[in-house]
Amino acid sequence: MTSDTAGTAKTGGTAKTGGTAKTGGTAEAGGTVETAGTAEAAEAVESVETDAGTARITWHRAGKKARLVLAVSHGAGGGIEARDLRALAGALPAHGVTVALVEQPWRVAGRKLAPAPKTLDVGWRGLWPALAKPGLPVVAGGRSAGARVACRTATELGAHAVLALGFPLHPPGRPERSRAAELLGAGVPTLVVQGGNDPFGRPGEFPREFLRKPPRDPSASSPAAYTLVEVPYGDHGFAVPKRAPVDEEQTLRVITDGVREWVASLV
Repeated sequence: MTSDTAGTAKTGGTAKTGGTAKTGGTAEAGGTVETAGTAEAAEAVESVETDAGTARITWHRAGKKARLVLAVSHGAGGGIEARDLRALAGALPAHGVTVALVEQPWRVAGRKLAPAPKTLDVGWRGLWPALAKPGLPVVAGGRSAGARVACRTATELGAHAVLALGFPLHPPGRPERSRAAELLGAGVPTLVVQGGNDPFGRPGEFPREFLRKPPRDPSASSPAAYTLVEVPYGDHGFAVPKRAPVDEEQTLRVITDGVREWVASLV
C-alpha cells in the first residue's frame, strides 16, 4: 500500500480540546456531532456509522458563503494530519469551500494497516450521505489510496468532481503496473496534484492525451480529461529536500492555490 508518513504536519490531528460541546445533532448517516473551538477556526467532529465500521468527519465550514463541499480522505500510511490536508482545511473555507477531512473506519479504530480497496470503498460509500447533507455539490477527494477511492466511486455517488492528491499511478519502481484506468475512469472533472519527485508516479508519467492544461479548457470534452498541478521537488507526501530552492510554506501554497483556482472553475 502507499505510504503517507512523509506528509504529516507539525500541527498534529484535530484535537477535541478546550471543552468540546456535544450539540446532540445526528447525521443522516447515523452519526453524532461534536464541536470544538480552535484558535484558527471552529471545527465540528462527526462520527458516522458505516458497514465498514465507525468513520469520522472533521468539518471546516465556510459558513453561509459556502458554495461546495470538498471531502478529502487520508492515504494508507497516515491520517488527516497530513500537511496537504491541513493546509487545504486552513485555506479554502475563506473562499467559500467547506472542507470535510474524512477518517476511514480502520483509522478511527486504531489499526495500523489499511484494509482491501473494496472495504475502503464501503466505508466511503457509507459516509456519503453525511457529506451530501449540507445540500451542496460535493467534490470527492483524497491523498494516495484515498484518491483511488474517490476515483473509483465518483460516478456512482454523484460526485461533482474529484481531487487526487499524490495519486499512486504505480508502485515505486513498477511503472508497468499502472493505475491510470482508475484515474481516467472517474467520469467527472478531476484535478491531480502530484509531487515532481513522487516515486509513485512523476507528473511526466501520466497519460498526456487526456491532460487539460488551463482549468477552463473548453476543448477537453472527454470524460477522461484531467488537470494536473505539479508540486516542484515534492515527494509522495509533498515534502521537499532541504537543498531545494523552495521551502514547505511555498510548496503548500502551490497546492492550496492550485486547488482554489480549480475549484473556482467548477462553480
